[in-house]
Amino acid sequence: MGQGTSMGYLEHFGLQHEPFSNAPDARFYFDSEPHVQALRRLLFAVDSNKGLGVVVGDIGTGKTTLARRMLEHLDQQRYQSSLLIMVHSGVTPEWLLKHIAMQMGVSSPGEDRLVILRQLYDRLLEIDAQGRRAVVLIDEAQMLQTRELMEEFRGLLNLEIPGRKLLNIVFFGLPELEENLRLDPPLAQRVAVRCQLGALNARGTASYIWHRLQIAGGQRMVFEADAIAAVHQFSSGVPRLINTLCDNCLFEGAGLRTAQVTEQIVIDMARALDLQAGSASLSGEVDLDDGIAQIEAMLERLEMKF
Repeated sequence: MGQGTSMGYLEHFGLQHEPFSNAPDARFYFDSEPHVQALRRLLFAVDSNKGLGVVVGDIGTGKTTLARRMLEHLDQQRYQSSLLIMVHSGVTPEWLLKHIAMQMGVSSPGEDRLVILRQLYDRLLEIDAQGRRAVVLIDEAQMLQTRELMEEFRGLLNLEIPGRKLLNIVFFGLPELEENLRLDPPLAQRVAVRCQLGALNARGTASYIWHRLQIAGGQRMVFEADAIAAVHQFSSGVPRLINTLCDNCLFEGAGLRTAQVTEQIVIDMARALDLQAGSASLSGEVDLDDGIAQIEAMLERLEMKF
């Protein structure tokens, strides 16, 4: 290949930034319908002090992106909010309680569990007196794998005053999070809002690719319609896989000096990445050519809006 860096493909395709990086970047947030609906329901839940919300989805469906987006929407004038990411399954109830207390504004949490709970309760009363809501977002919540941790969360949800709860908690995790919740049935019964994030359909995949290209400074669609259809099939509409595949395709396309990424480039890169064509059909169409024609028509409409 003639160009060996991402800078080469940026110049070749007229882009200012890498459009398909998997690194978190709020600029590239894509309002897919499932994410829009989930965010709307979650914001209503915390604003109404519903207590516990749960968001589940497979790997790469945008749970962390949604958690960060929700945090951005929680204005400091109305909310005391934080995001905790569970990086391993060895978290203890004491560690969890201390970190939640710190993120809610307890400056020097004690070492004794009951002391921390008292400090946290007093802080939550202060937040409530200010007319604000307390919200803790827990990402990678499938890591919370013990009954003791689930019981601790149930105890936190019991921090309330007559008429309303003092703390809202939202879990974001893989589907096995549901099994964790069942370790403590009373906690599972307290889920007030449950959202499921799924993969994008073919039209959603096309809109997603076009959205990220525009944010990256693109002035045109650099993927042919049948290439987008192939991206959808090999990625099964999972955003993280779409990013990885499209990034490789742009690099390859620049090396081959093609004006657009073709279906063959997508197939070659999917094989190199060991991606298998998924069972996802093109938005339910039986005929592949009809599906590609609909993507082409959609791309025409999208480009006219730009």
